Amino acid sequence: MKNFKIPHVFIFISAIILFCSILTYIIPSGSYERVIKKKGTVEQTVVLPGSYKEIPKHYSVKGILLGDQKEGYSSPVSLLGVFTAIPKGLNQAAALIFFVFIIGAVVNIIKQTGTIDVFISLLLRKFSKSPILLVSMLFFVFAFAATFLGMGTEFIPLIPVLIIISKQLGYDRVFGVAILIVGTGIGWTTAITNPFNMQIAQSVAELPLGSGIGLRIITFVIFSVIGLLFLLYYGKKIKNNPSKSLMSDDSIEQNETSFNENLQLQNKHIWIAVTAFTLFGAILFAVQTMGWGLIEMTGGFFTVGLITILLGRMSGDESMKAFIAGLEVMIVPALIVGFARGVQVVMVEGQILDTILFQTAALLGNFNRVLALEGIFVFQSVFNFFIPSASGQAFVTMPLIVPLSDLIGISRQSSVLAFIFGDGISNSIIPTSGVLMASIGVAGVPYEKWFKFMLPLFLLLTLLAGTILAIAHFINY
Repeated sequence: MKNFKIPHVFIFISAIILFCSILTYIIPSGSYERVIKKKGTVEQTVVLPGSYKEIPKHYSVKGILLGDQKEGYSSPVSLLGVFTAIPKGLNQAAALIFFVFIIGAVVNIIKQTGTIDVFISLLLRKFSKSPILLVSMLFFVFAFAATFLGMGTEFIPLIPVLIIISKQLGYDRVFGVAILIVGTGIGWTTAITNPFNMQIAQSVAELPLGSGIGLRIITFVIFSVIGLLFLLYYGKKIKNNPSKSLMSDDSIEQNETSFNENLQLQNKHIWIAVTAFTLFGAILFAVQTMGWGLIEMTGGFFTVGLITILLGRMSGDESMKAFIAGLEVMIVPALIVGFARGVQVVMVEGQILDTILFQTAALLGNFNRVLALEGIFVFQSVFNFFIPSASGQAFVTMPLIVPLSDLIGISRQSSVLAFIFGDGISNSIIPTSGVLMASIGVAGVPYEKWFKFMLPLFLLLTLLAGTILAIAHFINY
């Protein structure tokens, strides 16, 4: 085990795609009926409980090699399907991929103006004697934004800045990106008012939106304290002994984090910073109030880049060189997003996701109430590996979990809590999460390094979540 090393992320995810493709030959195919429900102006596709039907598989030599569709039958994923899963995943994740590209380009344009270097220098001088305070402030900003507003992806542009701050404070790049991922992860998991997981799940479960907030607030406090202490412990350890850093062999450390500390704050830096933060705030406001998605957000950040070029008085050649350099940095993180989506592609095409749902629901029905509730939590954690999307899962799994909960005597509120725990905690470690893989890709942290860092906290939070769920059941939450 000492010499065990997770292969390159592209190889690793490709192996997962191949494994899931093989499962389409082993696991029976089946499907639930789905109905479209309209809530206001939003249409929701919801699984119809009790409508599962097994679909016979059609096997043929042509099907194994190229795919062979036959009406009324399901076809396992072909060899061609394995190879096309990645380009299909890239196509399905196009909005997020382009978002990642534009983030890299715009951040690099802002950096070229010297604005980032100037303000980092000011920030470090201000908190030079209290780095823990700075880290704690950043951590809770991200945690609050995630737990109340469901924000996470929107903060990816800040990762390069967090890496620089981390290195200048004497930490490593794992610590820098962890400030964001652990903070937003805990916020997302506890979901005090998160509209993207908790409110959708409560809506499907026909519960008052925002109900049960007390226990979620307590959970947020407990998880946040533990997450921050875990992060600070790692930081203290590597600061005292840099050789204990998970990235102690980081060969590009100096090149990537060097900046000119002697830059003087100029009016252009102030205007660029004020404009960028104002537009950033406007983008987040639009996401929450106007239903903006990734496409609109990408357009918003593109606008930030354009205005930065004008305020920084950059020439055409200078601005385009910065733009292209930023795109180049994002090639690997952007491709990782598409590769990760390929896993979902083969599961859907092989029509085995609904079978997994059906069999799990049947299995949980045989457990006592507490074990069944814990089983829902475990199931959601595993299911999140295949569909790492909170809203997508809510419309797929909650319609099955709700009647199951009613039948075995579990409160719907507890089931919603199990759902958000299962969706949230695993997001910080599964390699099929496009946002996670894009984040550590932007930070330059290999997945195996992140996995090693995050695993102890993941296990601890999982244990705590299971304990809280048991308490929730016994107090009739």
